[in-house]
Order: sequence, then C-alpha cells, then structure tokens
Amino acid sequence: MFHTQIKDISALKDTARQLLNYFPEDRIFAFYAAMGAGKTTFIKALCRELGSVDNITSPTFALINEYSTDKGSLIYHFDFYRIKKLEEAYDLGYEDYIYSGNYCFIEWPEMIQSLLPEGIIEVKMEEAENGNRIFEAVRV
Repeated sequence: MFHTQIKDISALKDTARQLLNYFPEDRIFAFYAAMGAGKTTFIKALCRELGSVDNITSPTFALINEYSTDKGSLIYHFDFYRIKKLEEAYDLGYEDYIYSGNYCFIEWPEMIQSLLPEGIIEVKMEEAENGNRIFEAVRV
C-alpha cells in the first residue's frame, strides 16, 4: 500500500512522482475524497509529472477532459459527480477510455463503482486535523 502525508501543496509534485513510481504499470486511478479535498489539484500534479502542459481543470460539466503529454500519450480525466444514472457513463463511452491503455484519473468513482474494472488503483485523500493531507493508494 502506498501511504504518505504532506504538510502543504508544494509537496504535491513529489507525491505525484512517488505514486506513479509505486504503480508503474497501472493506468486507472480512482480518487476518493470529500468535496474540496484537492482531487483536481493532485490530478493536475500527476498530469504535469506525466509531461502534460495542457490546462488541467475539473471536467465537472463535460464529464471528461483529455490531455496530451510531451511523449504523445493521452490522459483522460473524469469527474462523475454530476451523473444521475449509470447510463450517462455508457453514453459517454467510458469503456473506450478505461480500456484504452492510457492513464485515466477518475474523480467521484463511487458514482460508477459497479462499472469499474478490477485491478484499478484506489487513491484515498483525507485532510488530517493538523491540516496535513494524507494519501493512501492500493490496487483493488
């Protein structure tokens, strides 16, 4: 299990590198955290670590954003907070993205939990009482 704790946002770059190095063969990462915990900010750090210089934003209304890396790879960033039923994920064609072999970063995966394949990386982010952020990740 990956586990780390950071004191401030300046440590996100190192945490992103550590997480990607801990799971070098994995491509699907599901982020579980409360609203405002920093999921999008951390995903931005992951995308930067992977070589994307695109504008990384939450795909809250679009449901998915696509980013390019400096190596020509694609990164898919999902936000399922606003979906009301699983059919919306099917309509999006989520399977094409999830099984593409590209990195997929999923915010609010609990909204499509039954659609997620086995072997993904669950990343849990939590704010500690002292303001630190705790990151835990495990393959499920």
